[in-house]
Amino acid sequence: MKQTTIAKKIDGIGIGLHKGEPIRFSIEPSDPNSGIIFYKTDTKTYIRACVDSVIDTRMATVIGVDKNNYISTIEHLLSAVYAYGIDNLLIKIDAHETPIMDGSSASFCMMFNEAKLQFQNADKKVMVIQKEVEVKEGDKYVKISPNPDTQFTFSIDFKHPAIGFEKFHHLFSKQNYINQISRARTFGFLKDFQMLRNQNLALGASLDNAVVIDEKKVINSDGLRFSNEFVRHKILDAIGDLSLLGITYLGHYQSHAGSHDLNHKLTKKILSDKENYIITELQNVKDMTFKKAFA
Repeated sequence: MKQTTIAKKIDGIGIGLHKGEPIRFSIEPSDPNSGIIFYKTDTKTYIRACVDSVIDTRMATVIGVDKNNYISTIEHLLSAVYAYGIDNLLIKIDAHETPIMDGSSASFCMMFNEAKLQFQNADKKVMVIQKEVEVKEGDKYVKISPNPDTQFTFSIDFKHPAIGFEKFHHLFSKQNYINQISRARTFGFLKDFQMLRNQNLALGASLDNAVVIDEKKVINSDGLRFSNEFVRHKILDAIGDLSLLGITYLGHYQSHAGSHDLNHKLTKKILSDKENYIITELQNVKDMTFKKAFA
């Protein structure tokens, strides 16, 4: 199987979650083996989407080169990029964050459907996990272990009547992602919004781009898209965060109460020891299910 990019340029506009300002962006085809690269048009700065570019993981995954040249909340867009098996892109953006759209990755999926994909003259590579790698903090953990296909198992446990304990298992493929994961929205608690806004954050947050929860219930008039939308969104985020490995990967990701920070630590730990993985061309992977995932 060959590397892919998009067949034509995509132009878009949306609101930033934290600054609440209109953001203009374009997604363009890129050369084989170039990877996913962001370009800040306001400062003329290139930022590679990779583990070494991560500079903050507190409220979202943030990549940058310094405190003045960064892009926040990249995980939703990159989640869709990974799900579509796209290897090479140039993403131009005129702000410090990617637009939140409806709080999920569905809008980006629709854009890729419209742009279509094109194969390139370079073989697609895959990282095959060889050893279990885990990062644990208290009762929270993230880990990835060897597996003949790519899977995600995530659980959360919020002491809140609208959430409680949720667990979801996702056998990854592009179509499964579109059906099961892409529409799951980010979520937040009403009590936290004023605190965040006092810090000049969440200025663009609304019921149009997030699931909002008061002390007892979801207050969005249309309710939830899935009965367990919260944990599904956690998987959406994890796929975006792990895409910063810069390569398609083969393994079983598992987490309880994981976060952007734990995901980043996991990717660093994977790359820290070459005994954790091997890199091969996709046609050398024996399991046909995994190959079909990106067909």
